[in-house]
Amino acid sequence: MVSKTEETQLSNLETQVDNGGGGAWEYLSLVRKLKVRRSDRVLKHGLSILNDPKKRSSLGPDEWTLYEQVAVAAMDCQSLDVAKDCIKVLQKKFPESKRVGRLEGMLLEAKGAWAEAEKAYSSLLEDNPLDQVIHKRRVAMAKAQGNVSVAIEWLNKYLEIFMADHDAWRELAEIYVSLQMYKQAAFCYEELILSQSMVPLFHLAYADVLYTLGGLENLQNAKKYYASTIDLTGGKNTRALFGICLCSSAIGQIAKGRNKDDKESPELQSLAATALEREYKHKASDKLSLLTAALKGLKVPS
Repeated sequence: MVSKTEETQLSNLETQVDNGGGGAWEYLSLVRKLKVRRSDRVLKHGLSILNDPKKRSSLGPDEWTLYEQVAVAAMDCQSLDVAKDCIKVLQKKFPESKRVGRLEGMLLEAKGAWAEAEKAYSSLLEDNPLDQVIHKRRVAMAKAQGNVSVAIEWLNKYLEIFMADHDAWRELAEIYVSLQMYKQAAFCYEELILSQSMVPLFHLAYADVLYTLGGLENLQNAKKYYASTIDLTGGKNTRALFGICLCSSAIGQIAKGRNKDDKESPELQSLAATALEREYKHKASDKLSLLTAALKGLKVPS
């Protein structure tokens, strides 16, 4: 996650370089450090250094890092001839490098040579089964071809080895949600919450899945996770406030005629409705009447 300070620093440096004020190498280094995608600028400013022998030689060993960075940016921009030239330089310098081998596989992907790319990745994994980058490339390749079932298979195999990869769990969860496989998505979000309990986004996504699944127990749990989202965000998550109201309304419908234990106290939904009205008055007063009508339709007291 890029902080506001880092974002400002990157933006200022970007403006400086774009306006010819120098600092291209510092900009490229910061892009790498922050792991952000600025492919068009990386390609432009990276080539301006690589095509100048004096600037290139001043980098020392970092010259090869820049070749790699520009190669990836060139593939992003579909400048495949540039990517090929960069990779050739790296192949000559590091003929047995697995890292360069990954770039070769990525170039095959960029060309749409899926079978050849898969063959290259499989070969690299035979030498190093724990290469996370290649495992992820296979997932990306399956998604690029529209083979969602294959992407799920690769992600599950990847997570058997790298169980602590939060990004992979989240990606798998989102794929399951897109396929309406909500029980499987719920499992993924449970794993994320266990390991990253203070991230409100995971609580919110889990609550959405539970609400979609429906049923009294799922709705009650969804309401709890919407409430935890509100707690973690200091009461500033509008979606979670709506979630409380929706869950309360649905639980009220299901619990009609049941034991008192199944019925919910109206206090939380009333607080959520009040917070929503306050938020709408402050940020979207012209939509307040629509909100009031919606809450009334849900039979939520404000």
